[in-house]
Amino acid sequence: MTPADAADAARLIAFGLQPKLQPARDAEYAELLRRHRDDPAFARLADAVAAGLGLVVLEVSTRAGMAVTAAEDSVFAVRMGDYARRATADSGDRFLHGVAHLAVAAMAFPRPEDLADDGYIGRVTVNGVDAFVRQACRRLEEQAAAQGENTDPTTDAPGLEAAWRVYARRSATGATKDARRLAGSTTGIIAKAVAFLVDSGFLQRTGDDAGGTYRTTARYQLQVRDMAGTAAMTELLELGIVPVADGSATLLPPDDADDLDLVADAGLPFHSA
Repeated sequence: MTPADAADAARLIAFGLQPKLQPARDAEYAELLRRHRDDPAFARLADAVAAGLGLVVLEVSTRAGMAVTAAEDSVFAVRMGDYARRATADSGDRFLHGVAHLAVAAMAFPRPEDLADDGYIGRVTVNGVDAFVRQACRRLEEQAAAQGENTDPTTDAPGLEAAWRVYARRSATGATKDARRLAGSTTGIIAKAVAFLVDSGFLQRTGDDAGGTYRTTARYQLQVRDMAGTAAMTELLELGIVPVADGSATLLPPDDADDLDLVADAGLPFHSA
């Protein structure tokens, strides 16, 4: 391998960091992907350059391109705190943004086989995600009442129990006379989450119905697949909620959910911090 090869490897990674770029629309990108597939030495070099940048290669294919995600210590990592500060001035909304992202991921791929199927395309709507989370909140409220837990959890309590009461109390659309969607409402927060996912190349907007309709991309499937063992995601799935009004399947946990090595407080597609 020569310095020119290293430059090509870095160029391939640079293409991969442009999430909306499709290999079919860029001849140089497509050629570098072909070289990664056919030249093992070049593939090892590109993977090593990615690792040095703190990037994890999820897949290299014409389907997903050079799909990478940031390791926790990478300069490319997006943290929920940073995202929430950009999305809202209210630091208390951090919980709600995290729940929104988890719910979008859970609804986009409601069954393990959907997540494993490379040809599967998930579809979500803003209103459908909000209805799903509110149904999850009702389920958690029922569980808390059955267990005699009538007080709010402490602010530093991990897991979804620390957020569901906050979400349930928040208005779905806002308090305007015409019920316009306010930025701080739950549908407003979900809209920000899906807009971020669109900008990141994870979702594509397909229409305006139900607050906005979206379809998943191969990159998002890889991202969710990589993070599907998180504690918060598994907890959402184990609620067994049937999403409302968008036709998605019932959410069911995998048969071996009890055997997962869970990471507390993890979220999609972010690192906790």
